[in-house]
Amino acid sequence: MKKFRLYSIHIMVAIALSLVINFSYLLMPIITENGMDQRGMASEPVGEHNSGVLHIERDLHGYIICDCEQRDSVYISAWQIHSYKLQDGDHLTFATREPFEHETNSSGLEPHLRLDELYTVDGHPFDFDAIYDRPSRTVEFVWQILYYAAVAFLMILILAWGGVSQQKRKLKLMRRVVLLLALTAVAIYFAPVMSFDHGTMKLDFFFRSDMHDSTYIVVLTKCVFTLVVTALYARIYTLMRHQQSIVVENERLKNENLSTRYNMLVGQINPHFFFNSLNSLAMLVRESDQQRSLEYIDQLSYTFRYIIQNGKSSTTTLKDELEFAEAYAYLFKIRYADKLFFDFEIDDKYKEWTLPALSLQPLIGNAVKHNTITTKSPLRVVIRTTAEGVLEIENRKNPKLDVEPSTGIGLDNLRSRWQIITGRDIEIINEAERFMVRLPLEKPDKK
Repeated sequence: MKKFRLYSIHIMVAIALSLVINFSYLLMPIITENGMDQRGMASEPVGEHNSGVLHIERDLHGYIICDCEQRDSVYISAWQIHSYKLQDGDHLTFATREPFEHETNSSGLEPHLRLDELYTVDGHPFDFDAIYDRPSRTVEFVWQILYYAAVAFLMILILAWGGVSQQKRKLKLMRRVVLLLALTAVAIYFAPVMSFDHGTMKLDFFFRSDMHDSTYIVVLTKCVFTLVVTALYARIYTLMRHQQSIVVENERLKNENLSTRYNMLVGQINPHFFFNSLNSLAMLVRESDQQRSLEYIDQLSYTFRYIIQNGKSSTTTLKDELEFAEAYAYLFKIRYADKLFFDFEIDDKYKEWTLPALSLQPLIGNAVKHNTITTKSPLRVVIRTTAEGVLEIENRKNPKLDVEPSTGIGLDNLRSRWQIITGRDIEIINEAERFMVRLPLEKPDKK
């Protein structure tokens, strides 16, 4: 599908280029008197629908004797007489033009008006195409457009084909240049042109047509122009594709970097949580409380299973995270008995919203770690959602006298994971009487 889309773009560019080439007025100055119209370079006609009788001289040039403005005759070249198939004594209706500078300097004779357009011959409308049984202009244009579009498309394929490694860049570039030059030569050789053959005009290959200078220059100009424009397009296309590959590669490296950093952060959580859990379990074993020990082991296994399952995923639902937080909080409640409380105030409509996995574990752990928890000074941790879709974890501050050494896991770890996974930041409110962390939740994707 991607290749089809790419080829479609190349084809549209080739067709557009062919249209520009075949309908461009840039080619008009090339057209000369040797077989084509000169109106692109001629001055405005000084008279229209003049009439007169043609007289052909021995050198096959002719003069039209007429009642024209300022002069008594109009010059007509031998090429025009031959091409228009005129005879001596024909009565013509025509328009005139002033002679070109090179026409007046080539002869010492007084300059005459020149025949510009021929309208009627002996009272019959003059049709140049009908004289030579010329094919339809539409047919000619279609052939020209299709031919140069095909040439342009082949040139684009040669220039934009595949990637070029640094080591073989020069060699492949030389090969492409040779192929382009060969294709240009073939395109000139087989270019469709109008050819005279036994008094008729037909669409033929350039190598089989009469070698007029004007025809040669027009074909050469079209092919060279096609080569130059396709080379520019292919260069732009190659640069854009190279830029796109750089963007894709950067995204791939970015994702790999994010994944590596996230795995490292999760790896830091597991040993910290593991050692704390073993200490709590050891306390229950020493108290010989078999029932609570078994329940503690069940909750502990659930929390470890959650960590293992979500260690490879970046996000989870708030519902799953809360179930983990309740199990994790139970482990602390067993340790602190009636001195530690957790209040969950969660709106059900936010339970399917998402957040980075294992976000509540360090916040609960830090609240227990950094605050004094006694019968006279119990600790209450509140976990709630707000109307703005934010999860808040709040507790009053009662710092311990003996501060425990930090392992480096905590708020910095949590902030880093949120920035890596969601691209958003968390809000930390650290006041004299309370400590609160605000975690912005993400709306679930609609399927």
